[in-house]
Amino acid sequence: MTGRRAVHEGLGMWINPCNGIHMIFMRFAIDAVFLDNQERIKKVYRKLPAWFGVVWLEWGAHSVLELPPGSTSGIDLQRGDQIIIQ
Repeated sequence: MTGRRAVHEGLGMWINPCNGIHMIFMRFAIDAVFLDNQERIKKVYRKLPAWFGVVWLEWGAHSVLELPPGSTSGIDLQRGDQIIIQ
């Protein structure tokens, strides 16, 4: 999402394969949901800050969902929950 000014509500990006991200050159915060190879949640990072947020490596992650900031708040996402991507 580098180069964009925002992620619009209801949209996001699935990066596959991926087990780490950085926010350098990003102009906005995001929520990041790391998934294993069966699309089960490994870890949720809420409101990773623009420019300074870094997830060097999430062990066992195979992909990541990058979502608008705050889109995972109010959702009780737990490690091991299954995500269905269509």
